[in-house]
Amino acid sequence: MNSKKQVLKYIICDWLMATIAWGTFFIYRKGKLDQSDFILKEILHDPKLHAGLLAIPFFWFCLYLLQGQYSNVFRKSRLKETGQTFLITFFGVIAIFFTLLLNDYRPSYNTYYKSISTLFLIHFTLTALSRFTITSRLAYKIHNRIIGFNTLIIGSDKKAVQIYNELEKMPKSMGHKILGFITTNEDEKNPPLLKLIPHLGHSIDLRKIITDLKIEEVIIAIESNEQEKTKSLIAELENSNICIKTIPDVRDILLGSVKMNSILGAALIELSSDAMPEWQKSTKRLFDLCFSSLVLLLGLPLYIGIAIAVRLGSKGPIFFTQERIGLHGKPFQIIKFRTMIVDAEKNGPALSKSNDPRITKTGLFLRKSRLDEFPQFWNVLRGDMSVVGPRPERKFFIDQITQKAPHYHHLQRVKPGITSWGQVKYGYAENVDQMIDRLKFDLIYMENRSLLVDFKIIIHTVLIVIQSRGK
Repeated sequence: MNSKKQVLKYIICDWLMATIAWGTFFIYRKGKLDQSDFILKEILHDPKLHAGLLAIPFFWFCLYLLQGQYSNVFRKSRLKETGQTFLITFFGVIAIFFTLLLNDYRPSYNTYYKSISTLFLIHFTLTALSRFTITSRLAYKIHNRIIGFNTLIIGSDKKAVQIYNELEKMPKSMGHKILGFITTNEDEKNPPLLKLIPHLGHSIDLRKIITDLKIEEVIIAIESNEQEKTKSLIAELENSNICIKTIPDVRDILLGSVKMNSILGAALIELSSDAMPEWQKSTKRLFDLCFSSLVLLLGLPLYIGIAIAVRLGSKGPIFFTQERIGLHGKPFQIIKFRTMIVDAEKNGPALSKSNDPRITKTGLFLRKSRLDEFPQFWNVLRGDMSVVGPRPERKFFIDQITQKAPHYHHLQRVKPGITSWGQVKYGYAENVDQMIDRLKFDLIYMENRSLLVDFKIIIHTVLIVIQSRGK
């Protein structure tokens, strides 16, 4: 589905409603609250009105963007969205009041209260109604199967047949546009679900099927005695930007894993590993951009000195680039100051070790102080990385890690980082086993991600750089 078009609808409506709300409030404020002669023509030509009609909608747009109001637009709940709009409007109006309206002369405090309540009422009413209208039209199309999410069922036996029938017989669709199913057993012939929907292949072809058919949701509906297969499937799917759902059993229900998203919906567990709220993710990206720009600009004299030291220390280029695997398994080129001799891996990929003869004298200092990582702030600006996140690895080593720890793919649901809790606690890994040992710290970080945790990791990283005690 065209999410960009839908997002644009929300942005245009929000901008338009904010413009109308501010214009209406400005006229009310000048004509009623100021107790002056009401001359509409003079008010409409007021430069402050024109400035506000440009600045105020932009303020609201930024606030909505930071709160994640324009993400996942096809899965919005009208009730939840109205509640979020209420809270955002409340805090936004308070910010506008203390920034623009507090200095207005008013004969009594009651006038201030009228000013706040009027602006809140106008803005919330217009914004909530416009959003409710857009979301309702979208919900109508989803419920009536006019649009839907390309969905794949994994499984072919009783559970798969049961969930398919349940979804198809629902009077109001949940948005699943089921294209077919895949089996987990290559030897399985004439599965029960084949009578209802096409058989698209086997689980070994899962990634190719998802890419070719542009799958947006996957429902894992394999039998209870195949729990190990469920774990491996989830591990494989976790680095894909798709919605993963499973059929709960009694144990899941008793443990509280089943969350009710829709009163009339089917009983499915939506797997989500995202502990960070949308507003924090937006703030994190804003911080990444500001912090990286600052580090790159202020550190320019230092980088020139490092570049000279690298060039004088050994023959070869100043910078070292290498392909790493990032968000959702997408490769990118990471950049560092070179710390090894040229052709250090002429015999194949190899991790550095203690007293590694390939590391130059300058490189040894850069590694201990983590200064070799600083060019990666350019990767952050490009959007390949974040300041804080699991360290990106090469595909060569990821393939080895996932043979022993399939849950490594869990890390690829977020952008990799320049520093991480695993890097702070463990440092550089010298072999695959150490990479797996370090993995547990990054997995714990994933389940506890927040801006506060990121700031703590940054502080500890700064201390490592200052004290040159990196491993």
